[in-house]
Amino acid sequence: MAFPVQRLRRLRQNQALRDMVAETSLQVSDFIYPLFVVEGANVSKPIGSMPGISQFSIDKMLEDASTAYDLGVPAVLLFGIPEHKDESGSEAYAENSLIARAVQLLKKEIPRLLVVTDVCFCEYTSHGHCGYVNENGEIDNDITLNMLVKEAMAHARAGADIVAPSDMMDGRIGAIRSALDEAGFTQTVIMSYAAKYASNYYGPFREAAECAPQFGDRKAYQMDWRNSAEALREVELDILEGADIVMVKPALAYLDVLRMVKDAFGMPTAAYNVSGEYSMIKAAGEKGWINETQVMLETLTAMKRAGADMIITYFAIEAARAIKKG
Repeated sequence: MAFPVQRLRRLRQNQALRDMVAETSLQVSDFIYPLFVVEGANVSKPIGSMPGISQFSIDKMLEDASTAYDLGVPAVLLFGIPEHKDESGSEAYAENSLIARAVQLLKKEIPRLLVVTDVCFCEYTSHGHCGYVNENGEIDNDITLNMLVKEAMAHARAGADIVAPSDMMDGRIGAIRSALDEAGFTQTVIMSYAAKYASNYYGPFREAAECAPQFGDRKAYQMDWRNSAEALREVELDILEGADIVMVKPALAYLDVLRMVKDAFGMPTAAYNVSGEYSMIKAAGEKGWINETQVMLETLTAMKRAGADMIITYFAIEAARAIKKG
C-alpha cells in the first residue's frame, strides 16, 4: 500500500490539530526560577549582562518569588552574594547567613514554594573558586567536602527543601547525604549538578553572582566540554552516592548529553538554561533580529524534548506568562 503522503500535512493544518498531536508539552510547573540575593533592604540592582534580572535584597526577593509562584512556578533556586568574603567562604555556612534568612522568609511567607539552595563557595570566597585553595594554589577536594557538608546542613536547618551542590568536588553527594541523614534531614532532597561543564556560557552569571575566579580557571574540577561519555560516569557516581535529581549544565549546547543521561538512568533530570543562553536570546531580541518570545519558548521546549523533567531558567516568569497567554 502506498504511503498516504498527505497524512503528516493534514495533522499540521491548524493550531488545534498541531496541539493535539504535539509530542512535547512545556508547562509552567517545569520551571525553577534562580534568584540572586544580597544584603540590605529595598535593593533591586539590575544586572547589566542579563536584561530583566536583578540582584535583590531579601524583601525584594520575596516580591519576585511571589510573582513567580502566583504564575504557577513551583520552585526557586537561591544564590547568596554576601558583603564579606574570605578565603574559606565562611559566610556560606554561617547559621544566620544571607541564604539561611532568605530560606526562612520564603518558607514562612510562601510555605508551598519549593526552595532550592545552591551549595558552593564561588560566591563566598575572596578568590572566586568553588572550594578550599591550598598553599599550592590547588583546590583541596577533601577539605572542601567538609565545608560543603557544613553549608548544606545550614541550609537544611533553615528549611531548604532541596540542596543543590554545584561545586563538582568528588564525593560530595555521598558526604552530604550521610550528614543530612545522620542529622534527621532524611527528607531533604539533593539535586546534583552532576554533569557541569567548564563552559564559556557562564559569563553573565559571574557578573550576577560576583564570582569570577581571581586566578586560573575551573577546568580542573568542572567537565571538559569536549566530552560526553565522561558525563555518564559523573552522573552514575552521583546517583550511587544518593542524588535524588541529576542535572546537566549548561543545557542548550549539551542537549545530546541531556538525552544520554535521561536514556541511561531514567532519573529525574534537570537542565540549567544558563546565563549565557539567556543573554544571547535577550540581546538578539533587543536588536530585533529574532522573535524573542518564540525563540525563548522554542529553546525551553528543546530542553524538555531532550529529556529534561525540570528546567532552571531566568526566563521562568516571562515563559510562564507566555504559556498562560497561549
